[in-house]
Amino acid sequence: MANIKSAEKRIKVIAKKTAINKSRKSELKTVIKKFNEAVDSGDKTLAENRFKLAEKTLMQTAKDNTIHKNAASRKVSRLSKKLNKMA
Repeated sequence: MANIKSAEKRIKVIAKKTAINKSRKSELKTVIKKFNEAVDSGDKTLAENRFKLAEKTLMQTAKDNTIHKNAASRKVSRLSKKLNKMA
C-alpha cells in the first residue's frame, strides 16, 4: 500500500476511472450485441436504429479515450458492412 498522500490519491482516482471505463465498455458490448441480434432477426428498420445507436456509442467511447478512435472507426465500418449486406 502507498505511504505517500499523492500516491494514495492516484490509487483512488485510478480505481474510479477503471470503474467508469469498465461500465462504458460493458454498455458498448451490449449495444453491439443488440445490433447483431437485430441483423440476425432480419428486421432492417430495427437494425438501422440499433446501428445508429451503436455508432454513437462507439464514437462517444472513443472520444473519452476508453477505446482508440481507430478501433471505434473499424468497428463502425464492420457494423455498417453487416447492415448493408442485409436484403
